[in-house]
Order: sequence, then C-alpha cells, then structure tokens
Amino acid sequence: MEQQILTILYLASSLTFIVGLKMLSSPATARRGNWLAAAGMTAAILGTIFLYRGSDGAHLGNYGWIFTGLLLGTLVGTYTARTVKMTAMPEMVSLFNGMGGACAALISIVEFGHLHHQPGGLYANPLQLLIILLGLIIGAVSFAGSMVAWGKLNGKVKDFSFPGQHILNNGAILLALAGAVYLIHGHPADPSLVFHTVLALSLLYGIFFVLPIGGADMPVVISLLNSFTGVAAACGGFLYHNKVMLTGGILVGAAGTLLTILMCRAMNRSLLNVLIGSFGGGAATGGATSAAGGTYKEINISDVATVMAYANKVMIVPGYGLAVAQAQHACHELEKALEARGVDVKYAIHPVAGRMPGHMNVLLAESDVAYDKLLEMEQANEEFRTTDVVLVLGANDVVNPAAKNDPASPIYGMPILEVEEAKTVIVNKRSMKPGYAGIENQLFFQPKTSMLFGDAKKALQELLAEIRNV
Repeated sequence: MEQQILTILYLASSLTFIVGLKMLSSPATARRGNWLAAAGMTAAILGTIFLYRGSDGAHLGNYGWIFTGLLLGTLVGTYTARTVKMTAMPEMVSLFNGMGGACAALISIVEFGHLHHQPGGLYANPLQLLIILLGLIIGAVSFAGSMVAWGKLNGKVKDFSFPGQHILNNGAILLALAGAVYLIHGHPADPSLVFHTVLALSLLYGIFFVLPIGGADMPVVISLLNSFTGVAAACGGFLYHNKVMLTGGILVGAAGTLLTILMCRAMNRSLLNVLIGSFGGGAATGGATSAAGGTYKEINISDVATVMAYANKVMIVPGYGLAVAQAQHACHELEKALEARGVDVKYAIHPVAGRMPGHMNVLLAESDVAYDKLLEMEQANEEFRTTDVVLVLGANDVVNPAAKNDPASPIYGMPILEVEEAKTVIVNKRSMKPGYAGIENQLFFQPKTSMLFGDAKKALQELLAEIRNV
C-alpha cells in the first residue's frame, strides 16, 4: 500500500515540476510556478523519507541525520537567498548549481561502493555501472565548472588561458571517457583506482573548461552547466528507480539545453564558438577615441532632466552597471515621475544583459516594475524609431553598433538593441572603459549620443530631483 501511495505522490510531484516550469515562462506567473514546484519537491522528499522501502523491505531510518541535514540546508539556503544582493545573484545561481553537480557525483561515488560489494561485484550489472560513471563525470564537470564560474563572477578568479589549453581540455575529458569504458569492459585489477582517476580527470576538465571563458559569455556557461546538473541528477534517478528525481533531472537538463541554445542565438554564435572562442576573456582595450575614431560629448543632469521631462516616449536600457549600483528602485521612481508628466516609459531588455539569463528581468521585478513594460529585444527594436530619448544605464556591448557594421569586431553578428535609431541617446556609465568584449563602443561617439558619467543610483536620484523641479 505504501509503495502505491509513493508512486502516486511521485506522479503528482512530477506534474508540479512540469506545470511550475510552464509557469516560469511568464513573469506574471513565475513566482507561483516556483512555489508550486517547491511544494511538489517537498512532498516527494517527505514521501521518500517515510514511505520508501528498500529491497530488504525496511524504511530508510536514520531520521535524526536526515532531518538535521534538511534543517541545516534549509536554514543556510533561505538565509543566503534572502540576503544575497542582486549583483551577486549570478554567483549564487552558480554556487547552488555546483552543489547540485556535487550531489550527483557523490551519489555515483556511494553507489559505486555499493555495487562493488554486491554479489557478482561491479560487472554483475554493466548498465548500472555505466549510469554511475555518467553521473560521476557529468556531475563532477558541473561542480568544478560552476565553482570556477562562481569565482569568476565575484572577481576572485581571473580569466586564464594558455597555448594548447584546448588540447589539455579535450585530452582530459577523452581520458575520463576512456577510463570509464576501460572500467566497464576491461575489468581492471584495481577498479577503485580507475574510478577515482576518472573523477579527478572530470574535475580537471570542469576547471579548465570554464577558466578561459570571458564574462560576456557567462550567461551561456551558466545555462550549459545547469543542463549538466540536470542530466547528472537524472542519472541518480535511474540508479534509484526514482521517477520524480528522473523527471526533475530531465526537465532541468532539457530546459538548460534549450536556454543555452537561445542564449547562443541571441549572441549569433554557435555553442562551439562560445566554448572554444574565449570571447571577452582578456581582449586588449584601446583608448577613448582610437578604436571608434571620434570624440564623445558629456551632458549634465539638468539638461538630461529637461530632455526627458518634455519627451513623449522614453526607453530605458538596463545593464549590469544598474545592478552594480543597486539602482533599480531609483530607476522605477524615475519611471513613475516621468509617467506623472504624461511620458510613455518602457524598458528594452537584451537576452544576455547582465551576468545570467533573465538578470535584468529579475532586477526590475524586485523594484515592482510592471511586466508589460519590459520589452524583449525584437519588440524594443521596432519602437526605437519612434522614441524621443533612450537612457542606457550601465549597458555596453549589447548596444554597440559594431555588432552590425564592423566585420572585424569580435561581437560582429550579435543582435543588439538598436538604440541609435532613437532621436536622442543618453548613456550613463562610470567611465569610458570598454565592456566585457574589450572593445570601444561606437555608440558613445555618435552625434546624437551624450555621456552622463557617474554612479547609476546617484545619477538617477539627482535626475529624479531635477525632473520634479522642471
């Protein structure tokens, strides 16, 4: 009876994952979708603890250890999620994703030991051994890669590459796969040594796989590593014949893969080019006028306030600089002040703006910006021609016209927000330093563009005060 109830519970939980994932596709329902999927996972965990019976017919037991781990994990996870700054959200996503990969790898390590000591040893069930090794390799790569991505995003790990690094990377993963094949078919004298060598090679590959990839490609890397973790979790579902774990892993793996493809399309680059191109990873930077062949002009707060206050339509383009300054609330206040004067205000969102997929959407949602004001790139590009003022807040490469007209540029071919089509463009930046691609932005030197230097939060607060006095 207990097993039938558990099966029904797993089915219901799997449905909550599917429905919750569907709800995540819309900002209006995303929060409820998250809660629904979390409730399904909680039910599946409690059902496993109290209803699952092993091959010997016994319950799991060890409830003290299980609930102590659950309590500690819940407290740490809740505290981290509630206190993390929006600028650090990508790091938290990478860290949590890495923990998922580590769990999948640990499952493989534990199950390898169990299989080793079963009657018939490792080779009584070759399929189970194969799943164990796949979970080990994929989970270890995801864990190591996510930890490096976490370090790169918070500035503790710098981009690093050397001649022949791709050879090392490919060699490490090929040796890991060869070791797995040898362990299954070669019947080595010391299987544990081969198993742990495969683990070490997988960790090595995960580290050097992410090290050379630059900040501009981090959204793609995070999505890809997320899909790895999903696949590794699905392997654990196979091992335990756990349908809800299998379903969750497949959904995460598939969603992460699709998101990776969408990110690559948004950058007009192949996944292979992202992984081996090291885009944004240490390109040389030029002077303020050398690469773009012109000079920029500055504008003061009073002039910006006048231009925006008497505009009919304003588009705001957020970038990572907005997140760094924690200026999303000031931005929303500016939006409300302009709308009180009859100005139509909308936001133009580039798919890869920020450090993770959807970073700008999450940032603006935190300040209660209405969802229908967030325009995707294709929608925004249709409206720039009828826009009086575009205010670019901390964005750089995603508005660089070089992506359209400079074949020699490393971002050539990447779809951008075509802000230069508007009547007036105002760019707020701390300085004239290039973005992650390491190149000058042609937009800054165009006649209709004016530069407003300074911290985004301070600039918006001063701008808001000026507009109220206009």
